[in-house]
Amino acid sequence: MRKHTLTALFCLVAGASACIVSCKKENAPAKSTNEAGVSQTTLDQISALGFSTAEVRKVDGGYLVEGDILLSENDLTTKVNSPFLRTAKEEQYRTNNLVTGLPRVITIKVSNLGTAFVAGTDTAIARYNRLGLTISFRRITSGTANITISGFNQGPSGGFITLGSSGFPTSSGNPYNSIQMNTNAAAYGSNPNVLYVGSVIQHEIGHCIGFRHTDYFNRALSCGGTATNEGSAGVGAILIPGTPSGLSANSWMLSCSNGGNRTFNANDITALNYLY
Repeated sequence: MRKHTLTALFCLVAGASACIVSCKKENAPAKSTNEAGVSQTTLDQISALGFSTAEVRKVDGGYLVEGDILLSENDLTTKVNSPFLRTAKEEQYRTNNLVTGLPRVITIKVSNLGTAFVAGTDTAIARYNRLGLTISFRRITSGTANITISGFNQGPSGGFITLGSSGFPTSSGNPYNSIQMNTNAAAYGSNPNVLYVGSVIQHEIGHCIGFRHTDYFNRALSCGGTATNEGSAGVGAILIPGTPSGLSANSWMLSCSNGGNRTFNANDITALNYLY
């Protein structure tokens, strides 16, 4: 998950001449070649999976796409046959692998992070567990967890800062085993707000159990800039019964943060209950 930095927000609101260069850079269309040195072959593989190829970065373990999703080399060569799940007549949810062996308790451990991240984890866990799904979550303090939350320190880049990152479930039905949370002061400040941190962890857990960004078809909904649609990647669609006809832009799985507390909306809960 990402958020605008203050500089980017000032550009969008004030339109000051001093910000023209950085604003243009933020809203420029994606180039056919990646400035971070990612090969065109890799970009094509990422695109074939239905992900944006804008600002793809090579990181330990694979490639970071859409700001916070880690795709491994193995992910890039995996054929996706899973369906879209439609809500509000838009392709808001797309399954990849899902967690199996249900009902199931997923354990989470916070490693070497401050009290706000521990409390934020408890907040995220409580929000999921209140839904009564066939998956539930429990924080542990020792032993090996299904998901470990740890930190990294990275400042803003290109008008955005990465708040956290994670990946998708394994082909064997286990949740992705790692969530990385940014400890840089530009991400959450020197005294992080627990509800804000918890909302980001809640979002990253969503990836770990198989949810994509709800605005992947139009990332301008949460990130600003030009609307883009990454297409269907050749897979089918399922309309979830009982969802409204109007688009809701307050999902917990939007690509970019609103800078504060954000939890499940009605469509999110419908989709979670449909899958779990």
